[in-house]
Amino acid sequence: MKSLNEDLKTGQFNQIYLLCGDEGYLKKQYKERLVKAMIPEGDTMNYTYFEGKNTNPKEIIDLAETLPFFADVRLIVLENTNFFKNASPELAEYIKDMPESTHMIFVEEELDKRGKLYKAVKAKGRVVEMKRQDERTLVRWILQLAKQEKKQMSETAARYLLEKTGDDMENILQEMEKLTCYCMSRGEMTEADIEEICTTRVTNHIFDMVDAVANREQKKALDYYYDLLALKEPPMRILYLLTRQFRILMEVKELERLGLPPKEMASKVGIMPFLVGKYRAQARAFSGKQLRGIVEAGVETEENVKTGKMQDVLSVELFLVKYSARSGG
Repeated sequence: MKSLNEDLKTGQFNQIYLLCGDEGYLKKQYKERLVKAMIPEGDTMNYTYFEGKNTNPKEIIDLAETLPFFADVRLIVLENTNFFKNASPELAEYIKDMPESTHMIFVEEELDKRGKLYKAVKAKGRVVEMKRQDERTLVRWILQLAKQEKKQMSETAARYLLEKTGDDMENILQEMEKLTCYCMSRGEMTEADIEEICTTRVTNHIFDMVDAVANREQKKALDYYYDLLALKEPPMRILYLLTRQFRILMEVKELERLGLPPKEMASKVGIMPFLVGKYRAQARAFSGKQLRGIVEAGVETEENVKTGKMQDVLSVELFLVKYSARSGG
């Protein structure tokens, strides 16, 4: 993103940008900044926005051939068109020699880096991957958001918020807005405030559910399950998250056996570094054989529901009952 920030600073823009990656908040922010910098506000004659998989490449090409109206630049923004996943050879060929007055910004979730369009865009313009930010960056950002609202917030509180919300920046921003309103009359945002007002992501409930299974607290495990059902979480999504959690624990246990440091472990498993300690502690409640058996049982349960052998709500309930029983596992 350093090169992109330099472009915005100098006003010297590439003809084509591809903003990709799994951090939607950053893609949205940089798309808006580029549009604002490249096209005067209110210039609807020279700015066109397309979104969705039904976008027609021929329509894009026809528009790109049109000279800007009393301006230097015609800007076309294309979002989640799937052009980079499904072959779009005509567009890939066209952009190699499109008019210099036409600029394009692609914003995509899914892409194939082996495709012709990706290679053509990379050769002609700038590809910027917006990845999920690391823990340190997110903590700094949370503290900056608090400062902008003239609120005090400790680094410990920021980490606690991050633990509850996960690393999706859009979700963090929404929770910070709720927290700001809740603390309107006070100068500080505390962990108690976060606990009171911020929404705990579903994966945190799953973590607590697995904790209950590990401690053979059957009633507690089932209570967590019923709470998620009351929140309209589909049983098969709950099962998927449970199985995923046990798979992570299985991987953490194996990586700990191999002696990997926490940071490397987090990177390989796909969790935030500050959560490694919690995952390691949870994994120690099971043997490697038990974890593998639970993961396999989760996959089998899903298959039984899909083939009509079991009903979805009951299947997850039986799964929890079996592995949280005193003699279970």
